[in-house]
Amino acid sequence: MKMILPIFVLSLLFSSSYAAVQDFCVGDLSAPEGPAGYSCKKPAKVTVDDFVFSGLGAAGNTSNIIKAAVTPAFSAQFPGVNGLGVSVARLDLAPGGVVPMHTHPGGSEVLIVVQGSICAGFISSANAVYFKPLKKGDIMVFPQGLLHFQINAGGGPALAFVSFSSPSPGLQILDYALFGNNLPSELVEKTTFLDDAQVKKLKGVLGGTG
Repeated sequence: MKMILPIFVLSLLFSSSYAAVQDFCVGDLSAPEGPAGYSCKKPAKVTVDDFVFSGLGAAGNTSNIIKAAVTPAFSAQFPGVNGLGVSVARLDLAPGGVVPMHTHPGGSEVLIVVQGSICAGFISSANAVYFKPLKKGDIMVFPQGLLHFQINAGGGPALAFVSFSSPSPGLQILDYALFGNNLPSELVEKTTFLDDAQVKKLKGVLGGTG
């Protein structure tokens, strides 16, 4: 009897743990995304295609003001990463291209350069600056929520792949946050110490009003 009871208790524990395991939560993109991600698709509707993303093989369109393109494979594009705490993206930088100061409030970032040269860096919350030119094969990490940037530091195209510690890391580009909206120019001037002409010029370039 003394041996039977512990075995019975252990079997209950193992069966309860096994029943509680959920292998994945493929995002149901037909439902809205919440702070915890997307709700799960019913297992019967999950296919292998939910766990495969083929969109990072082609270069992004760098014909824009920053001469750069980011192709994301976040939960909104790649539902298989929903709830797994990971995602990836492709970064293309044409000559002279730049990803301006920006943050990912939802996750840390790891960048690996696979072509060309990229100058990358970030600023800590204590305003310490960490930046360095990176070449093919170099990796750099950007802690969650900190302002960081990437600039093409060579004469030809540059290519990098980035991974995130979140299936939906979010993105806020500082320049657009300041000058690409309808925040009144007088408030931007007071908070940035820029004069009216500079603010109006930047709003005109980045599509802001006010």
